[in-house]
Amino acid sequence: MARWYIIHAYSGFENKVKEAILSEAERMGLSQLVEEVQVPSETVTEVKRGKKIQVERKTMPGYVLAKLAMNDDVYHLVKNTPKVTGFLGSSGKPQPISETEAARYFGAAEAAAAAPRKQINIDYEIGDSVKVLDGPFASFNGVVEELDFDKNRVKVSVSIFGRATPVELDFEQVELSK
Repeated sequence: MARWYIIHAYSGFENKVKEAILSEAERMGLSQLVEEVQVPSETVTEVKRGKKIQVERKTMPGYVLAKLAMNDDVYHLVKNTPKVTGFLGSSGKPQPISETEAARYFGAAEAAAAAPRKQINIDYEIGDSVKVLDGPFASFNGVVEELDFDKNRVKVSVSIFGRATPVELDFEQVELSK
């Protein structure tokens, strides 16, 4: 019976490890014992230079999840894969995780795939000078006063007729001033 295992890999090489395990299993005729290999990740929206882009981010950097029917051949296949440091578990023995725990790791990835979460990374912080990109205050410059990550809003102090006026905008509506 196949169980889920967490494989520790070099950070940044998770996808290469996944491909290497699958192709090596195919080559050795162990495909039926290696049911699934996944790199838990989610899709997030980032704002770079005023443009929104979708980015795939790993939720567990340095780890790969694999559903394996563990035996000596499968253990050595995974252990001898380049960029793999071992299995998660005590004293070097692979410790399986439950289906529910594995589903939790993929739950975030599946929810993000179904409807990408409105999580945005911004390249400015409180106190930075920013330029308003659109809306009634387009081309105005201001200073970031507050960031609300729950609502993806930023409060910017804009000078209107010589008087500082707080304006609330979406994260995408402002960019860092050069």
